[in-house]
Amino acid sequence: MLTVGSADTTEVPEEERFGFWHDLIARESVPMRVHSDHAADFRARAKVINLGEVVLSTWRYPSLDMQRTGTFIRRGDPEMYQFALPLSGHGGLEQERRTSALTPGHFAIVDTSRPHQSSHRGRSPQESLLTTLTVLVPHHLIPAPPRKIAQLLGTTISATEGMGALVHQFVHQVMTHPEQYQDGDAPFLGTVVRDLLAAAVAQHLDLTDALPQEVRGHSLRMRVRAFIDDHLGDPDLSPSLIAAAHHVSLRSLHRAFEAEGQSVAEVIRLSRLDRCARDLRDPLHRERPVHTIAARWGFSTPAHFSRVFTARFGMSPRAFRDSGPARRHDRR
Repeated sequence: MLTVGSADTTEVPEEERFGFWHDLIARESVPMRVHSDHAADFRARAKVINLGEVVLSTWRYPSLDMQRTGTFIRRGDPEMYQFALPLSGHGGLEQERRTSALTPGHFAIVDTSRPHQSSHRGRSPQESLLTTLTVLVPHHLIPAPPRKIAQLLGTTISATEGMGALVHQFVHQVMTHPEQYQDGDAPFLGTVVRDLLAAAVAQHLDLTDALPQEVRGHSLRMRVRAFIDDHLGDPDLSPSLIAAAHHVSLRSLHRAFEAEGQSVAEVIRLSRLDRCARDLRDPLHRERPVHTIAARWGFSTPAHFSRVFTARFGMSPRAFRDSGPARRHDRR
């Protein structure tokens, strides 16, 4: 699995916990001044995954204030953009004389090379621990003019719609299920995060057409895969429908998927078959007829479904269901 770095302040003596946290932020994120009313007994946890030059992390902590001043920048600057997504609580961010609310559902954007400050509080006394998901990416990996990106500093990008939602979904997947990947996957995963962030920034600045072709192709594939997942049950789902929904030509859509060695139609078919296989093995669907499961995922003809399912899994849908969840199968 991916290598995951973790830390828990409760593993050190009470009087050392806040200093331990302060040093951890400087080492795994960026050095800054931290203040908290809970410093006397600071209970917090962190998890960090390095994907090459891109760093993902989750932080869980009591309410606090943070400030990165010119003094801290002169001591050391990784020259990165930080995208921070609060998962709970509320607060505020200031950079470049811009202020924004820190709220769940929005990535806050800062530049580690410029002074900034933020605060994070619980919404009630019961919300004693807050959580933030962060992505650090070097300046040079975001292919947009720095003067344009500077317009976003101290502002936010939605994490619930558009490219920002894909960034959130992908980073959340990696952080919560690192066991699904190998250490050798880290550079590729870092590239995916970089391209998604670049596309989110470009979309927000209306610079999508200026992105390198490779980045545009990667972000289009990610958007299309998300669209396919959301519409698998539609029997009319097709490359033509997908191209129209994404405002690209059918030729451009097919060209984007050539890099992965799969056609769009194949992605649809394999995704549907995998969902059917999952349902066939799910005890909750044990009494549901096979043809009903097939129709749920867009297969309108039972005979066709049985033929393509058997070709993929080496047995009929009914035999697959009866073979039990312990049996392994090879993807083709």
